[in-house]
Amino acid sequence: MLILASQSPRRSDLLREAGVDFKVVIRETQELHDASMMPEALCAYNAAAKALAVATEYPDDIVIGADTLVFIDDEPLGKPADEADALMMLSQLQGRTHCVCTAVAICMPGGERRDFHEMSYVTFKPMTHEQLKEYISVVHVLDKAGSYAMQEHSELIVERFEGDRDNVIGLPITRLLEVLALA
Repeated sequence: MLILASQSPRRSDLLREAGVDFKVVIRETQELHDASMMPEALCAYNAAAKALAVATEYPDDIVIGADTLVFIDDEPLGKPADEADALMMLSQLQGRTHCVCTAVAICMPGGERRDFHEMSYVTFKPMTHEQLKEYISVVHVLDKAGSYAMQEHSELIVERFEGDRDNVIGLPITRLLEVLALA
């Protein structure tokens, strides 16, 4: 059985759209928010914590943990605390290019680990304060790293991106399937 150790509805949607049969199991973990760590190391630590918390209970299954963060000037932007925080994050990102890092930790039966990370780069349009507020009014941003959703009204804020779009959404599904040898 494949287990997704994530409560992200976007990750579940991506797996379902790829035709993968899985179940979601979540265990409480303490995520790091250490800005002194490199993006891929910070995301890898958090992804592994999520996967290992579930894999100890399901040692005969494949358990996938993932963590996605937005980085601007090497500073991680997680999920906003409230709309004011979201507006502040979007203001930092507007008119600039930022990095989106997703790390995936896969615990295989027998204790083998298959881990990887993916980096994508997103450039936001220059926007006014009013345009940012309009975006927040049409997209629920409070549960999204960096306060935006690539899959929801990205045309309002994104000028261009390089890399894997699914990575920006929260799970680089093509790479995951290759690593799992399901592709």
